[in-house]
Amino acid sequence: MPTEAVDADFDTRVLARSHTVPVLVDFWAAWCGPCRALAPTLETAANEAGGRFELVKVDTEAAPQTAARYRIRSIPAVKLFVGGEVVGEFVGALPLGEIRRFLDAHLPGPADEACGRGRAAWARGDEPTARRELADALRLDPQHAGAHLALAEIAMHAGDVEAVTRHTGAIHFSRPEAERGERLQRIAALHEFTQGADLAALQARVAAEPGDAEAWFTLGCVHALAQRWEPALEALLESVKAKRKHRDGAAQRAMVAIFGWLGHDDPRTDAYQRQLQIWS
Repeated sequence: MPTEAVDADFDTRVLARSHTVPVLVDFWAAWCGPCRALAPTLETAANEAGGRFELVKVDTEAAPQTAARYRIRSIPAVKLFVGGEVVGEFVGALPLGEIRRFLDAHLPGPADEACGRGRAAWARGDEPTARRELADALRLDPQHAGAHLALAEIAMHAGDVEAVTRHTGAIHFSRPEAERGERLQRIAALHEFTQGADLAALQARVAAEPGDAEAWFTLGCVHALAQRWEPALEALLESVKAKRKHRDGAAQRAMVAIFGWLGHDDPRTDAYQRQLQIWS
């Protein structure tokens, strides 16, 4: 049986859950005749799938913020979430045969499933399992963009810039992951500014000399390479405050690269973009 989600629990029931199993979301409303016609067809498809995905219903009247967030303008609207992202969607009361074809085209295959397990392991801090599962994904599909991107993220956290470049470079330009790979490469490029840098020494240096733009910049790069985004943005902003055009605006460019990685919806992007506009 499908479960229900509202604004308050959508992120938990759908986005977080989709990192473990695909979630098919049916946006509907009680007054909508086609919605009522589609509901049993979706349930049949879910039963046939035998656990390959979970079905969640979202009443657009009861969850207006979620409906607006996903730009629901016509219902029924169905979206398939995998790894927190929409990977496929359709509008209207499709027959069962078309829904089966939609699911066959968009549900993860063995390589996708291994990649999903790897990402879940990385999210809980289990790096050995993450690497093993992602390696399995690449064994099944050497061009798997999601696995290459995840391994690039792990490599950056480990400070292996060469591996970041290798994995992001393996993502085909036509894949949606390619843009995130390019953004990660821009952040990994900050490695050139951190040669021989020591975190504790940098922290002591900026504490003793708050106007040291170079120390703040290097500290921000060190934090960024470790994916400590808020400390990175804070340090880079301090570098801008100390000397706006230091290294020809390198701190501003580094901040923009981090904004691109975090995305426009991340509150840190909004907060630090506003401050950067004031000081740039």
